Amino acid sequence: MADRPQNAREPKPLKPPTKTADPIISQIGDFRRYQLFFFFIIMLCKFGTGWHTLGHIFLAAPTPLSCTTTNVTDPCSDECSETEFDTSVFKSTIITEWDLTCDKKQLASISQSLVMLGILVGSLVFGMLADRFGRRPAFLLSCFLQLFSGLIVCVSPYFWFYCIFRFLVAVATAGTMTTSFVLLMEIVGPKKREVVAILYQLPFNIGHASLAVFAYFIREWRWYQFSITIFSAVFVIYIWLVPESPRWLFTTGRLDKSIKILEKIAKCNRAPTETIRPEIEAAYATLAARQPVKKGTMLDLFRTPYLRIKTICMANNWLVVCMVYYGTAQYVSKLGGDIFISNLIAAVVGIPGTCLCVIMTKYLGRKKTLLLSNGCSAVGLLLLAALSTQGEVVQVACATIGLFGASVTFPNVYLYGAELFPTVVRSSGVGLCSMIGRVGSIVAPLICDLDAYALWIAPLIFGLFSVLSMVGTIFIPETRGTLLPETLEDGENFGRKKKAVA
Repeated sequence: MADRPQNAREPKPLKPPTKTADPIISQIGDFRRYQLFFFFIIMLCKFGTGWHTLGHIFLAAPTPLSCTTTNVTDPCSDECSETEFDTSVFKSTIITEWDLTCDKKQLASISQSLVMLGILVGSLVFGMLADRFGRRPAFLLSCFLQLFSGLIVCVSPYFWFYCIFRFLVAVATAGTMTTSFVLLMEIVGPKKREVVAILYQLPFNIGHASLAVFAYFIREWRWYQFSITIFSAVFVIYIWLVPESPRWLFTTGRLDKSIKILEKIAKCNRAPTETIRPEIEAAYATLAARQPVKKGTMLDLFRTPYLRIKTICMANNWLVVCMVYYGTAQYVSKLGGDIFISNLIAAVVGIPGTCLCVIMTKYLGRKKTLLLSNGCSAVGLLLLAALSTQGEVVQVACATIGLFGASVTFPNVYLYGAELFPTVVRSSGVGLCSMIGRVGSIVAPLICDLDAYALWIAPLIFGLFSVLSMVGTIFIPETRGTLLPETLEDGENFGRKKKAVA
């Protein structure tokens, strides 16, 4: 037998995944080479969520209006016949494009509320599409709808036309958020799922921060909209790089397709493939033979007293964090000073906030983290209300503290909510909380408009709601390191103090 060449490399031995009760993770491992690659690829779509949901900050950037009529200073008075916008900072915005001033001033905020309504609608629509037709088609549809509707916004001839297509962009953006998150979570094992779920929020924070950079170099709203939209063209790579969820294929009985995808992932992860087919077929036979569990409904969240309290308190946390984060982000642009630096500073703090959430939830638990982050928001916003007459530096610093707290809260409520509700109503519980949260996002721009009466009103409202959220959190039990509730009875008893036996 000929000797093996000295430079020939021995093939690396296969590393069988640890067998678990989860048939999918048992074949591909918790978090290996493929999951890491998929994590970075799928994160690309998350940048757009920050760009499109908060792009309004610069699309409708403050543009001073003055009256050029002799001896008239108020541009909104009947005596003023000619007005002029100050275009020294922004050459054009939707404010200058459609004269959204005076009695039409609130239309700009209404357009942003429609965006948040689109996020609500998109979450529901694409969630149902993903469950019915598969994660991949719903994901691809949302990606390309975001691209094409976003480009149409750039050429909007009328304000109502702009609102309709910004609404569609938001619907698509919600679709990319929900379906991409599900795609990722369904191939990541429980050991890394917590960290991956939180770090997946980072591109949103980076997207928010980069808006100031886009706006600094692009001062015309149509080209600015184009710049934050055209990136979506890269999503064409998803046609080849994003397969259908093998877990969804497995649970819907499409075993051959599920097995083929699992074999490809296993090869990439250097895991054995010969056992995948028999083990998946055996797991599905067990699943099919199992007695169907009674499905819960959203109403079951309110049937029993303790589960009802937990549902209301968790939904309130979602309402507050959406209101505070989006409202404060928009409010910063109204504080005066350099709008680019102010928004960049306020947005950048979200990055360490999300990273800090990983550490805090791991070592302090979900409940203490939520109390501390809501407290941080409350302190910053109430200080902002009290110091609303101070200089821009003080105001931006206070707003940044409030926004930092919300950036820690945001990923935590996703994790906390998913762990709090029992399995039979977990999707309904998280879906309900998400809907309530979007209500907070919708009203946030309208609350910011109260600055027309006094600058302290909006931060006072946001701050008081943060305090209310802290109070509600007291009634929510800790979920770190506990067995998650499965049935409605578990959901009612979960977190109750056990009575001492005499």
